[in-house]
Formats: sequence, structure tokens, C-alpha cells
Amino acid sequence: MRILHTADWHLGKRIDDFPRLEEQQAVMQEICEIADREEADAVLVAGDLFDTFNPPTEAVDLLYQTLKRLTANGRRPVIAIAGNHDSPDRIEAPDPLARECGIIFAGYPHSVVPPFALESGLRVVQSEPGFLELKLPGTDIPIRLLLTPYASEYRLKTFLGQEKSEEQLRTLLQGRWQALADRHCDRRGVNILVSHLFMVRQGDDLPEEPEEEKPILHVGGAQAVYTCNIPAQIQYTALGHLHRMHFVEKSPSPVCYSGSPLSYSFAEAGQQKYLLRVDVAPGETAQVREIPLTCMKKLLRKRAEGVDEALQWLSENQDALVELTIVTDSFLTAVERKALYAAHPGIVAIIPDVTDMERLMENRKQQIDLSRGMEALFRDYFRHEKGQEPNEEIMQLFNEILAEEE
Repeated sequence: MRILHTADWHLGKRIDDFPRLEEQQAVMQEICEIADREEADAVLVAGDLFDTFNPPTEAVDLLYQTLKRLTANGRRPVIAIAGNHDSPDRIEAPDPLARECGIIFAGYPHSVVPPFALESGLRVVQSEPGFLELKLPGTDIPIRLLLTPYASEYRLKTFLGQEKSEEQLRTLLQGRWQALADRHCDRRGVNILVSHLFMVRQGDDLPEEPEEEKPILHVGGAQAVYTCNIPAQIQYTALGHLHRMHFVEKSPSPVCYSGSPLSYSFAEAGQQKYLLRVDVAPGETAQVREIPLTCMKKLLRKRAEGVDEALQWLSENQDALVELTIVTDSFLTAVERKALYAAHPGIVAIIPDVTDMERLMENRKQQIDLSRGMEALFRDYFRHEKGQEPNEEIMQLFNEILAEEE
């Protein structure tokens, strides 16, 4: 059985004022093409489908269009769970219609997928909270899925039925998975865990969560779930949340974060993004292959020694989004900032690194005569920031604000 694993699409995501919709459309197209080319039997999307609880309309449209195409007219099941950026209710809202297309949503750890059958031969054989078994067209091998979407500590306690300490919650979650695996996961089928949790190998250092990512509420608080909590019957664990593709564990069964399909912060600058292809047979160790994704705009960080070096580098790296740090012995003038922004359409941030800030601030204090009136001080400030005199309209507005303040 061949399965594709992806996660953390974050549809609707922006970087400051820069929308990513065109890139997201391109990479969703690429994922669909890979699914067809690799003749995948199923697709797993391990959470954070959207970037916010209330995504823009174009993000919602893109999600449903992509999932529908991935199903290959109902022959290929697509299983998508909620992440910590998703509204569980929004994720599950289209479920009755989605099932008719071969799309299965799970918003909560206790979600139950009603049994159904499609003309393509795809059907849900059995299900219970947090579990379903699928029969795929063209094969007698069943696929068993333990589904644990993201849950807050409170929701997870409710799901597990008790209020327990962190260690006990982890043990209870392991017990829940083990009970499901013991009932349903034998060596005659393919057994997979899909989750949006913070998971590490016991004793390893905790990996960093993505920059600007909402800190996930780990089970019980600050700690993660361990790979040793996964039942032995599970042949592959498909994880979402961390944006860098990596193996948490390779044996006895692979435990993988697929990572995000695009770089969503400058902490991910330079990262290659992947789709994971998982080949697995009953009773065998899953084989994982990384398929590089190519439809993305580069995120680049540059540290330049002065404005001239920055302008030269910008001219050579036009097709990227840029975070630019400029080493300078003074603040950047308005003229310099204008020149930089004019040189490149994708500057997200300019960060001046002033070499002697303490001396510069002391000089600035000495240069500013606070005994002067507010209007004169404002004119000086405007000239410094904008490189020109404020016009009469601006000064009138400033005086109105000043009068109201007084």
C-alpha cells in the first residue's frame, strides 16, 4: 500500500503584508500531480489545514478543491485531521458531503466516522471514537487508522475521561491507543497513527516549534508525548505541527513530521520542503521516501555591511521574500529606506544593526533641544523620517491632534 503524508498547509497564511495564495495554489497543484504520478492509495493530511479559525474564502475554496482532486473521483481516500490552528467544528462541517467524495475529516480526538460505501469500492468497514478501518478499491488489505487531532489539555482530559497529571495523561493516551490497536490492528492489515501532537523520543531534547507558530498545548502542559507511547502494532506514525520534515524515530516503526509544504517564517529560510511517500505492507516495516516540493518562493535572510552591499545583493536575488539586516553606524535615513524598497519587490523587513547604539543615542539626545515647541520638534522628526518637509495638510492634522490632546 502506498500512502502520501503531508501536513501544515496553513492555507490563508500571509507573511506581514505578503499573501501566499498563489504559492499555495501552485504547491497544492504539485501535491495533486505527485499523488497521481506515484499512484498513491491514500493521502493523510496531519492537521493545520488552515492558518486561522476563520480562514478567508479563497483558502476554504482551495482546500476543498485540492482534497476533491486528491480523491481521484472517490477511488483514493483522503483523511484530514484538525491541528491547533484549525476550528474542529469548521473542519468537520462539510463531513456528510465530503464522505461522498472520499474525504474523511476528524476534528476531535473522539470523532466518529459513520460507516459508508462509495461506488468506487471505497468503504469504511468499522469505526469508533478515534479509529476507523477502510477498505480500498482494488485490494483486500484493510488500512486501520488511529486518529488523534489536536486537543487542548481540557479537551484531551474530557476525551480520556479523567483529570490527571501530565505523566498520567500521557499514560492514559497510550492506554487509549493500545486498546484500539489491540482490538483492531493485527498483521493482516496496514496500521497507522495520524496525530497533531508534539512528539519526541524519550530523553531527546525538545525541537523548537516554528517561529510565529501558536505554541501547542502539549499533553498536560509543557512536555511532549513520547514515541514509546505508540503501540507496537503501529507501522507508521504521521505527525503534523513542526514545519521541518524530520524523523522522530526510524525504528522499529517510522515516526515522521512531514513538515509544511511552504516556508512560513524566516526561521524556515533555506529549508527544502517535502511530501512523504510511505510504502507499507501488512506485518512489514514501512519504507519512507522524501519527495521534494518545488513550487515555492524562497525565503532569504541577508546580513549586509552597509546599504551599497544590500542594494547589490537585492539586485541579484529578485525572486524571493527577504528579511534584510543592515550593519550601519547610524540609523537608516528615509532616502536609504526608499532606495532599498525600490530595489526589491519582496522585502518583508529591514532591520538596522547599529554598531554603536549607545553612542548614537547619546548624540541624538544632545542634538534634540526639548525646550523647543512641539511643532518644531515634529518638523525635525518628519524631516528625519521622510527626508522632506511636512506639507500644510500634515501640519494641520498634527495641530488638530495636539489641540485635542491638550
